[in-house]
Amino acid sequence: MEIAILGCGYVGLELGRQLVERGHTVTGVRRSADGVRRIEDAGFDGVRADVTDADDLAAVPNADAIVFAASSGGRGADAAREVYVEGLRTAIESFGERENPPERLIYTSSTGVHGDHDGDWVDEETPLEPTTEKTAVLAEAERIALEHPPEYGFDGTVARYAGLYGPDRYRLERYLEGPVTEGYLNMVHRDDAAGAVRYLLAEDLARAEAVQVVDDEPVDKWSFADWLADECGVEQPPKRTKAERLADDLSEAARRRLLTSKRCSNEKLRALGYEPSYPTFREGYRDAIDDYVR
Repeated sequence: MEIAILGCGYVGLELGRQLVERGHTVTGVRRSADGVRRIEDAGFDGVRADVTDADDLAAVPNADAIVFAASSGGRGADAAREVYVEGLRTAIESFGERENPPERLIYTSSTGVHGDHDGDWVDEETPLEPTTEKTAVLAEAERIALEHPPEYGFDGTVARYAGLYGPDRYRLERYLEGPVTEGYLNMVHRDDAAGAVRYLLAEDLARAEAVQVVDDEPVDKWSFADWLADECGVEQPPKRTKAERLADDLSEAARRRLLTSKRCSNEKLRALGYEPSYPTFREGYRDAIDDYVR
């Protein structure tokens, strides 16, 4: 296949590497010259373009599939809307209007669209209940990813990521030093975030569907922090309850994040046949732990 990765960053670079290893042709797209250099260093072609600019996207070669993995850079809801909603719509229209449009799109979203479920399980059938302006934007983008491509004769898929971790993103010290506030962690290792999308493309699965890309075991933050401390041979970190944390002077966005609790199921991804390289945090954090104690 020929695949274009729009917003080829942390996960996109790994996705490109995995696809190239399996014989596919990949073009990565970034806004900066440094981003393009990183793509080329990873072993595939890079194009400098802004996903919100149709003229820029004209420089991207035709593709059998496009993966929209662009980021708003952690900025607010307005920036998120520009990238995830307007950028996604622009990309769909830009590629869809070509003489040789793609066969499918995969849009990478976030499990944040589920909002708060008081620690209960959520899956692809759970109604979306975003609790912040930014996650509401992500939910709107999911709708566009599923409903807009058929207007141009191809299908969209939503790959809904849990919290990403992996090389350069382990944040080991945060949990070893504490204090750690109670709640659940839903995670997926970078290699599996990329691997799941690569698998859905290669096996031609989940067209016009959403799939949660998360590992096998959501974990309580206190239990996770204690496990890390034990594995690293250090004292278990101090803990804080949600009530104690809420007594601090928090922004409204931080308060909403603190009150958002859920456990995300990967039953559908598993049923589709994907076998994760890092099924739980225990396997995923092993390299970080070994580096810490070395």
